[in-house]
Amino acid sequence: MIEHKSVFSAFCAAAEKWPERPFLNVLPETAKVYGIASGETSYAEVLAQTRDAQERYCAVGLQAGDRVLMLLENRPAFFLHWLALNALGVVIVPINPDLQSSELEYIGRHAEPVLAISTPERKGDMEQAARDSGQEFACVTLADTLPVLRASDTASYSAVQDDPAAMLYTSGTTGSPKGCVLANRYFLEAGHWYANAGGTCTLKEDAERMITPLPIFHMNAMAYSAMAMVAVGGCLTVLDRFHPRSWWQNVRDSRATCLHYLGVMPSILMSLPEAPEDKRHSVRFGFGAGIDAKLHIPFEERFGIPLVEAWAMTETGAGSVIAANQEPRKRGMNCLGKPGPEMDVCIMGDDGVPIAGTEPGELLVRRKGDDPRVGFYSHYFKDDVATNEAWADGWFHTGDIVRRDEDGDFFFVDRKKNVIRRSGENIAAVDVESVLMQHPDIEAVAVCPVPDAIRGDEVFASIVWRGEQSKDAAEAIVRWGLERMAYYKVPGYIAFCSSLKLTGTQKIQRAAQKQMALELLEKSEAYDTIHLKRRQLVS
Repeated sequence: MIEHKSVFSAFCAAAEKWPERPFLNVLPETAKVYGIASGETSYAEVLAQTRDAQERYCAVGLQAGDRVLMLLENRPAFFLHWLALNALGVVIVPINPDLQSSELEYIGRHAEPVLAISTPERKGDMEQAARDSGQEFACVTLADTLPVLRASDTASYSAVQDDPAAMLYTSGTTGSPKGCVLANRYFLEAGHWYANAGGTCTLKEDAERMITPLPIFHMNAMAYSAMAMVAVGGCLTVLDRFHPRSWWQNVRDSRATCLHYLGVMPSILMSLPEAPEDKRHSVRFGFGAGIDAKLHIPFEERFGIPLVEAWAMTETGAGSVIAANQEPRKRGMNCLGKPGPEMDVCIMGDDGVPIAGTEPGELLVRRKGDDPRVGFYSHYFKDDVATNEAWADGWFHTGDIVRRDEDGDFFFVDRKKNVIRRSGENIAAVDVESVLMQHPDIEAVAVCPVPDAIRGDEVFASIVWRGEQSKDAAEAIVRWGLERMAYYKVPGYIAFCSSLKLTGTQKIQRAAQKQMALELLEKSEAYDTIHLKRRQLVS
């Protein structure tokens, strides 16, 4: 049973129990990137700063249920302002800083926020999104004076676990991104799960220290990293991003006892020259997903760190987690481990009949007990139809294809949904297609994933083009796309074709289109535009 009512109340309890312990640690490299001070901030100091911010937000009329966009990159201030807003019952909407105009306009319109908090470099973009969306919400930086939104409500907010704490936008398989509403309990359950998982990824209450380069605006860093440290009184070091060549020095400087990773990270680190200090660190384990199977054992032997592979989704939170945290971990086999005792699982065949043997099928999950949705997302914002479809027949349908061996261990096979998984980012093919179709010279487009040795997947676009088909044209399309969507969504390969593979009802034949993409790559008949895919730096 989770005792706390909110993220803020859980942090208050941690600050009371461990006031002098550090909660946040900023390394010099990260401090330089953001122009902030390096060093540690204790639980007591963070709580004091949080209460000051809470008073300022309350004074300008922010109230429970309001939604606030937060584009703060991986700055430690994110946590402080999240706590302050959570204390008032305000719902935060973290914004991926790589999003561009059309994506910001959509979220601004769909989320209906009352305020946006941004970095100075992106304030203009957020103001434009406020105008384009028709919402006209106020936009400020952390240094700005807050605008008065309404008369301050002197009544204190009484937190409830089921009250929404955040809304994260996830790439769906159809239509626009969905707003995934996450309650206080979602975050509390995540911290509780991690603190009690045990096995290889055991967390202790004697000053644990975690380092992560993963984005704060995703559930991994928000729910698992941050809430796990709050649960055990640990210290969190968040990097601005993953820097391969300075990674191990960052790990040593942070005195990390555990770390979080995505599959792309081990691949890059293994490509670097071996060094005498490869094992010179204090890390007991790494926790993540997606490591290249053939690198799993070599990585652990080279760096002396067990990597615990796990499965979860933004929607499932800690309501259903599968983790290979118990030995034997079956390394190098894409093994996810066994489901925890708190969850029900079903592997469903295409015929709608559960699979009892070792054949692959779609993973369906739910929580055991009276409420199958405990720890899961609450719902998709303003989309009851999609919420009900995801929970058809009382099971959450993950869209992931898995298999189970004779020992009861689960193994990831593929994605059923038309989602591209590039360097940890989920990309909906239809999301990319909808933006590209706005180009005046694109008559039709089909997007699909193709394998990438480093990133997992890369975005491949087959385009029916009205103009001259050339490398220059392909690169022009990419540059056009970079102005309108996050860089990682833009095609890394473009092939011009006379027509697409369509069904009798004029829908894209996804499987046939993907096979065609693979054949075009093999024949070198697609233009490689990966070199153009870079984060858009703001001067």
